[in-house]
Amino acid sequence: MIPVPGGVRVWLAVGRTDMRRGMNGLALQVQETLRRDPHVGDLYVFRGRRGDLIKIMGWPALLLRRMQ
Repeated sequence: MIPVPGGVRVWLAVGRTDMRRGMNGLALQVQETLRRDPHVGDLYVFRGRRGDLIKIMGWPALLLRRMQ
């Protein structure tokens, strides 16, 4: 389980995400698609094509989790 502090919004990116993208690519996707500032402290969750890999982007960290 990943603890989330109170008051933090969690945004789920609908659809598939290219998991080869790094922090900058995901931040650009948040800015262009969601029209949000990725540096305000919210969490953004992206899933891979097969659904077994998710990336959670929150400033200043990028978390990677492979589901089993």
